[in-house]
Amino acid sequence: MARKAMLIDESRCTACRGCQVACKQWNELGGWVYSKTINAGTYENPPRLSPQTWTRIKFTEHEGADGFRWLFLKEGCMHCGNPACVHSCPTKALKQQADGRVTVEPDLCNGCGYCSQFCPFHIPQLEVFGLLSGRAKAFKCTFCQDRTDNGLIPSCVKTCPAQALFWGDRDRLIEEGRKRVGVLRARGYSTANLYGENLVGGLGRLYVLIEKPEAYGLPADPKYPALATAWRDIVHPLGKIALGGTILGTFVAWLVIRRNIKMEEVE
Repeated sequence: MARKAMLIDESRCTACRGCQVACKQWNELGGWVYSKTINAGTYENPPRLSPQTWTRIKFTEHEGADGFRWLFLKEGCMHCGNPACVHSCPTKALKQQADGRVTVEPDLCNGCGYCSQFCPFHIPQLEVFGLLSGRAKAFKCTFCQDRTDNGLIPSCVKTCPAQALFWGDRDRLIEEGRKRVGVLRARGYSTANLYGENLVGGLGRLYVLIEKPEAYGLPADPKYPALATAWRDIVHPLGKIALGGTILGTFVAWLVIRRNIKMEEVE
């Protein structure tokens, strides 16, 4: 199956935040509650991703060779081609679909938080429902799973008035992104680049940027975390072996006890 992706042309983004509203409306997510006495001192709203905010526009002040400008970044799950969150999830709540989308099933989530810890971009957000019990669930963008499962485009892509968001086959969007970068460079944006083509197995969220990734707060070369590799290849398999040994030991003990009871009956 062809891998799907989202292409985000940040050179076209006007920070209208229509994508944020569409995401909240479609996924029935709540708003951010501010204190009436606190001025956040920023145009960003809300101030960060949360269990109730799966996408948001990040504002960055940038002073370049041609003067000051705002840089806008549509934050959200990167849908990595090699997703550490999926590999570290002990309950299989996070899954990588055949078309590359990384989805989450909250009903299976035990709130361990490994996905948040191992994600190179720190995207999954935990909502804690009980401080004493520790009960929690992880939430993040799923590329509108219920829409894209049925051949529709994500709600944010459908809404964007600036036509900065695109959805489709990843290979085709990479070509479109490269063309757009070429156009921007011809217009004098010498640092224009396509972000995500080969990072972490290839991202499902691709960006056309007019400045270097670091200017937007993006890691230039994100890595699959070594701890996630250790968890996937060593700790998790050993845990399964230990669990299997415990179950086997319990079964053997039951057989021994049962045999002793039977011998007592014979005697």
